Amino acid sequence: MKKTITILGLETSCDETAAALVRAEKNKDNYRFGILKNIVYSQIPSHRKYGGVVPEVAAREHAVRLPLILKSLGDEYGKKKLQKMVDAIAVTNGPGLVTSLLVGVEVARTMSYAWQKPLVPVNHLEGHVYANLLCANSQIRNPRLRRGFDGQAKSLPRRRAGEIRNFSFPLLVLIVSGGHTELVLMKKHLSYKLLGSTRDDAAGEAFDKTAKLLGLPYPGGPALAMLASRGNPTAIAFPRPMLEQNNLDFSFAGLKTAVAIYLQKHHPDKLENVRMTELKAKTVADVAASFQAAVVETLVGKTLHAAEKYRPQTMALAGGVAANLALRYELHATLAQQFPKINLLVPELAYTTDNAAMIAAAGAVRFLNGHTTPWEKVRVDPQLQLK
Repeated sequence: MKKTITILGLETSCDETAAALVRAEKNKDNYRFGILKNIVYSQIPSHRKYGGVVPEVAAREHAVRLPLILKSLGDEYGKKKLQKMVDAIAVTNGPGLVTSLLVGVEVARTMSYAWQKPLVPVNHLEGHVYANLLCANSQIRNPRLRRGFDGQAKSLPRRRAGEIRNFSFPLLVLIVSGGHTELVLMKKHLSYKLLGSTRDDAAGEAFDKTAKLLGLPYPGGPALAMLASRGNPTAIAFPRPMLEQNNLDFSFAGLKTAVAIYLQKHHPDKLENVRMTELKAKTVADVAASFQAAVVETLVGKTLHAAEKYRPQTMALAGGVAANLALRYELHATLAQQFPKINLLVPELAYTTDNAAMIAAAGAVRFLNGHTTPWEKVRVDPQLQLK
């Protein structure tokens, strides 16, 4: 029996202020989503001058922007109509910056009380997982011939436009973001088993720190990835950390250190003064490309180890680093070659970064399975784990 609901999602875990209205339909154990409205206010300009996210600035921006975003929804739909059409409110309650999380949670608690609507706290990482179901066209499309890091040509198969996306279990998820790098196994919706995680820096954090070493602008990860596309990924033999170890954990702090050592050895004067712009453009691009290749090969290699051990039906990529094109294509091509029966899901680029549509989607799945929390009992947890 089909059931359709409308969810209001709120996201303020870090430096994006977001709200979304999402229609969700459940048919047996499958879910379909329609995004009615998805508003994201990025705080990048506010943090760029500091070279990174400042928690106090982020919280202040959320407190100013979130009411304005909600007002715009009320103006567009009509306040009474909006209240009537919303069946439940979903909000990120962790992990993230505690001061940022508090803004979204307090707004959601207030709205839940005032509107008399159920409240669904959502793990931010769970939102990234369910971002894979937001669009029917989210899979990699348009066949392209690319060269992998091994220099071999790899063809990406065409995907059917308009196909409905579902999770077939068991599902193996690679979560890669600025704060997290995890391999998670799902045997059913909303059930998570942690297989491995980073022991120090997350992959996204390593991207940002290496970008800073190279003197790239904030946000460093995307800037480094763009620069890497112009470099030679085999120019420098950076290590592939923990790739040969018999576990599914990650470690990227040493890789960032390896880049620093390389720069110190070959360009000590530039490193000391952080004047990477004085290096030859090709040198910087090669460093970026070689670093990215090391990260991607490590992520893909560990994922293949997990696929070999757990034999999932579906593999999903999630998190902000899921926007990295080298990772998307290398994972797709390698998985298709070694495990052709495993279906790979990747989210649309628009839904890889923090947004409220993914929180609404995950919240809808929770709500449709009877998971709500009284507004008085919803609390933030900056270290919240998937479970």
